This record gives sequence, C-alpha cells and structure tokens, in this order.
Amino acid sequence: MSPWDRDTWKPQGPKKPPPARGIKTTNAGSTWWGQRWIAALNEVLRGDEGRLARGRTYARAGRTHDLAVEQGKVTARVTGSRDTPYKVTLKLAQLTDSEWNAAIAAMAAKAQFAAALLAGEMPKDIDGAFQATGASLFPKRREDLVTSCSCPDWGDPCKHVAATHYVLGEALDRDPFLLFELRGRKKTQVLDALRAVRGGAAESQTPPAASGVALGPLNAADYDRPRAALPSFTFSFDAPANHGAVLRQLGTPAAWSGKAPPAEALAPLLRSAADAARRIALSERVEAAAPESPDRKPAPRSRKRRRGRGAP
Repeated sequence: MSPWDRDTWKPQGPKKPPPARGIKTTNAGSTWWGQRWIAALNEVLRGDEGRLARGRTYARAGRTHDLAVEQGKVTARVTGSRDTPYKVTLKLAQLTDSEWNAAIAAMAAKAQFAAALLAGEMPKDIDGAFQATGASLFPKRREDLVTSCSCPDWGDPCKHVAATHYVLGEALDRDPFLLFELRGRKKTQVLDALRAVRGGAAESQTPPAASGVALGPLNAADYDRPRAALPSFTFSFDAPANHGAVLRQLGTPAAWSGKAPPAEALAPLLRSAADAARRIALSERVEAAAPESPDRKPAPRSRKRRRGRGAP
C-alpha cells in the first residue's frame, strides 16, 4: 500500500488508535435476525469484499462509537487514520401507517406471534406478517437502505459504513426490537397496538352460555385413556451453532463487576455443563476415577515409639 494519501498527496501519519469509548464487536450475527441484517451487506448493498473485511476489523477493534438509532435513521462515528472521525449515516425506508396496521393485525392473528413478542422474543417467521402486506421487516432493495459517510472513499459501502453495519448487527442480536425502530415504530408502539388488537378480538367473541354444560355418561376405566393417538415427540441434542448467544443478547448487567463481560466469563462454564448434559442424555459413558473397593483396607500407619527417660 502506498504511504501517500491519494486526496492530499501527503505522507500519512501513524494510524490513529481507536477511541476509549468505541464499541467492540465479538460475534455479530449470532441470532437469525442478526444474520439477516448482516446478509444485507452482500444481498442489498453488494459491498466489496475487501472493504467489508476492513469494516469487520474496524468493528472488532472498537473504532465505531456514538451509535444512535432513531426512527429509521442510524448515526455513528468511525475513527480512521485521520484526526477527525468520519460521520456515518444509515437510513431505512419507513413503512407506511397502513403497512404497519396490516402487519400488526397479521401478527395479532397468530397467537404464537403475539405470545413471543409480548414476552420480548422475535418469532423466526415474523417477516411473513409483513410480506403479506407487500412489505418486509428487513431491507431487500437498494432503495430500502441508503448509506453515507464523510470519508473520501468513493466505495459504497465504504469500510466505515461496513463497520457501523456490523456493530448494528450485534446490537440487533441483543435487542431485536430495534428492527421495528429501523422501520419507523418504537417497541412500545408495536406492543401497545398488538395488545389493543388482541384485546378487541377477545371482547368481540360471543361469551359462552351460562345455562351449564351437559355431560355424557362417564366410565372410570376411560378416565386416563386419551381420546386420540398422542403426537410423537422428537428431541435433538445437537450442539448449538453459537455458544453463549443468550448471554450476548442479555448484555452486561449494571451490577456486573468482572473485568470480562458475562458472555466471555460464563460461556465456557455453560458450554461444559451443556456438553455434560448432552452426554448424559445420549447415554454416553463418562469416564471417572474408579472408587476404592470397600474390602480394601487402608495401609497401616507407621508409628514411632518415643522413649521416655524411664524407659528400659
């Protein structure tokens, strides 16, 4: 690489170290929604592999800071080789009120969607509720995601935009409801609207008759006999693709006093416990030290006789 800056044609100084308050990524895209966001770099922005690789390096080094997400707009600053950090902006196209209302109605129509969202989780096939309205929760077209950076690089996305994209991907891993904010609605707005639709549907249902319930003849022998064949159950004990993903989503609690974040400190212990549980579930033999035989007598201890003054 040439040691000259192509814009000013002056020798470059030493690389500026990342700021102390920079956000360091460790494993962006550890959830399915985080992976969908990271995939937009290739599928929507179609970024250059070299710039994307440098963006990942910047993100892991903590060169991105002052990240803010508000109503479809993401702003951040990325420290490069110059004294002044570069200003990065990502803008997502906002969904219309009619698209949001239709998507919320589709989410409320499925009990599993409503239960997961109200419990703070993101259903895996939630984008189907948005696609039914002709929209999508994730960017799919180039006009859905507009990027800008104050750096002189003509590439789009540049490495500073890519670094911000990766940092935002890890933020989405921890808080999937940022996806709603990127599309124009806050978490509280979506959940309140969802509760209102679910509550209205419950009130519109005809209440059951209060005259009582007629029971047919009962047989004690049929008490614990199922009326139909029970569904078959299958279990999977495969190791997770990403260990400690839940810890990374939860983030660092305020009372945490360790030097390393909880995900780094506790993930090895949880992985060891999960591996042991998996071996037990699969009935694998766990080697352990053989216990001593109860018939085996301990070796006698040697005693030294002390001689007193009056001993013969």
